Amino acid sequence: MAEAADFLGTSPSPARRLLRRAGALLAGAPLLAGLLQLPAASPAQAAGQDAVRTASGSGTVAVALDSLTPGAPSDGDTVTVAGTVTNNGKQSVTDAHVGLRLGPELETRSAIDAVARRTGFEPGADGDEVGGKYVQKFASLGPGAAQHFSISVPVDKLNLGGNGVYEFSVSLSGQTAAQPWEQVLGIQHTFLPWQSSDADTKTKTTFLWPLVAGVHMTAETGPGEQQTPVFLNDDLARDISPGGRLQQMLSLGKDLDVTWVIDPDLLASVDAMTRNYRVRDPKGGTPVPGTHQAVAKQWLSELQQAVAGKEVVALPFADPDLASLAHNGTSVTGSLSQLRDATDVAASTVETVLHVKPGTDFAWPVDGAVDPSIVKVATSAGADKVIARSDSLEENGGLTYTPSAARPIGGGTTAVVADERLSTAFEDDMTRAGSTTLAVQRFLAQSLEIDGQTSKQRSIVVAPQRMPTASQAQAMAQALTALQQSTWSQPQDLAAAAKAKPDPSAATRLPSTADYPSSLRKRELGRSAFAAIARTQDKVDNFKVILTDESRVVTPFGRAMNREMSVSWRGRDGEAESFRDGVEAYLDDLSQEVKLIDKSETKLSGRSATIPVTVQNNLVQGVDHLVLRLTSTNPTRLKIGGKAYSEQPVTVSGGHSQSVKFTTSANANGRVTVVAQLYTQDGQEYGDPVSFDVKVTEITATVMLVIGGGVLLLVLAGFRMYTQRKRAAAREDAEAAQDGPDGDDGRDAPDPEGGQDPDGEQDPGSGQNPEGPADRLEKKESDTRPREGDPEQASDPTPDTAAENADPSGTGEKVDR
Repeated sequence: MAEAADFLGTSPSPARRLLRRAGALLAGAPLLAGLLQLPAASPAQAAGQDAVRTASGSGTVAVALDSLTPGAPSDGDTVTVAGTVTNNGKQSVTDAHVGLRLGPELETRSAIDAVARRTGFEPGADGDEVGGKYVQKFASLGPGAAQHFSISVPVDKLNLGGNGVYEFSVSLSGQTAAQPWEQVLGIQHTFLPWQSSDADTKTKTTFLWPLVAGVHMTAETGPGEQQTPVFLNDDLARDISPGGRLQQMLSLGKDLDVTWVIDPDLLASVDAMTRNYRVRDPKGGTPVPGTHQAVAKQWLSELQQAVAGKEVVALPFADPDLASLAHNGTSVTGSLSQLRDATDVAASTVETVLHVKPGTDFAWPVDGAVDPSIVKVATSAGADKVIARSDSLEENGGLTYTPSAARPIGGGTTAVVADERLSTAFEDDMTRAGSTTLAVQRFLAQSLEIDGQTSKQRSIVVAPQRMPTASQAQAMAQALTALQQSTWSQPQDLAAAAKAKPDPSAATRLPSTADYPSSLRKRELGRSAFAAIARTQDKVDNFKVILTDESRVVTPFGRAMNREMSVSWRGRDGEAESFRDGVEAYLDDLSQEVKLIDKSETKLSGRSATIPVTVQNNLVQGVDHLVLRLTSTNPTRLKIGGKAYSEQPVTVSGGHSQSVKFTTSANANGRVTVVAQLYTQDGQEYGDPVSFDVKVTEITATVMLVIGGGVLLLVLAGFRMYTQRKRAAAREDAEAAQDGPDGDDGRDAPDPEGGQDPDGEQDPGSGQNPEGPADRLEKKESDTRPREGDPEQASDPTPDTAAENADPSGTGEKVDR
């Protein structure tokens, strides 16, 4: 934070300024006396001093400060400094030694920054060497050679003055063949915070400890009822394994007084790994089973123990990019709804996995950079506190000290302003021990300088980078451990810092949107990203209405769309787009599992017929609330259900197909194209339509008469055959009755009515039969032979009339019609 005190060069408080001046006078009195007694420097000595000044900026020898313990010493402590010196020159350094130098007390935070930026030796500014035995000598340091050093000195030998921050340096002095006199050939500046006893007023310090990761889970799930999740890669398993980034964050943070700031997506992802899960094949093959269930269970178990009784703040699910949403997403319908969904699911996720109730009323924009649009978006999802940073809400020069973090910014919203210097102290490469030591000492120096600015107690918040590396986490933990053991600071929860009484003169005016840092803006998600998310949401909405269990789709795709808005995509436009495309493509594939089966041309013979259309469901669950519409493109020729189209509801069980039948009526010959289309119940098209042709053959009246006549002939033929068989059976019964049982000659008895005419001829109408057995046999056989006009086959039509008697009809015989 750029305070007015830094700009004006004022000291923290009048009392402390007076003590510092007195200490400086006392410390300088012996030196002044000695200087008055010293003779004037000889020309050779003056030349040597000039040479020292010249050599100081050469950087001939690099000094690395690997450790400084304790970082904030107290009375009675011994300070131990260890590191390495490396000769980067082309000549050997002889008569070399490493010494410690105590510079002046630094009275402002800006002065600390100036020392941190300074390289090379500056006589007077860098102080005198702490001589005597507190040096380490090297006979020679050849080109490229490196030597380790370690020096310990009691604090009381450093002649420290009053409490405060002192410049502290480690230098290497020696000579070379080209410059054969003693000179400082390398120096490293750092700081020594000195607070001999407990401060009268301690600063309340809140340190955020972020557990945030990138996106690891996809929207995909394995086949079957279990919905086995699919991961992009196995990087998360590496991060939570021993030595990994997240495992380091957990093991270091559990022993610190910090506020845990957690992305619920990380918890959900690790929790999914405790069961069966799959990992995408980088070569595009079938996902392979994951094998890190034990690691995931161990990490979650340790985290549950670490956060028990601690303050936990839950970010919205997948840590959405508030600035990108505010600047590029609000013009896309539904984007704010995505943020609300991410906020709503955050608390339940944390409670389910960690069994603690988190705070969900904090929003954390990237790098704490805020403007009115970002605050508006953050509060739209329910947050009433925004974690900002002091380089975004700069002071206007009215304060001589760093104010407390809480600032009311209007509308019932509080900006919790983290200190920029403390928050960015560990963003550099911390893989080298020298970098870590310098960062830790500078952090402690800035913290002590804040405490010494005024006697008023304040609440300071430290919000480091979202995803620190393992080495950065170790540096943070080292600094925080030293701070919590110090005599000027005490830990405080974030909620308490947000409720602290704000300084009335502290800045509360938000910078304009135009003043948002360009370096951050160019890394934001663009409007196209939010348009793609909205398109995917529309497809989900269209898909879920047909499902019997919509949660199997709504939940994984809802969380996937939250991940598409993640801060972790900043600066990774290609990867972000690939992830969005993958989510949408997978949703399309699932939707197409419910589809119409293609049909070939259908022939329609007759005025009416039934046309079946098949709906296939390859999903695990059933589908419902679908409507199938069959439409005729030429209703004049072909109608569906008596009109241009017809609709029927569709219900299909998982893994099954359903055939839906439509009644059609034809009015003319020809080919008609018919279109089948599925719709949701709200009238939205679902899936692709299926078109097929129906070939219609019109049925004329003449054809119908011919068919009717043929049917009538078949009926009459059957009736004739029936009557013929009945009459033949009757004759046989009559003939059998004429043959007596006493063995007569077979002739009929005389007609009691005088059955013979006078001429002796038999009356054709009498009951006597003049034919003998042979004649009757011949007659019977003749009845079974086909005659002219009889059908050749049993199924052929019979003549319209049939003879009443099997014998040839006589002239004038009556024929039954």
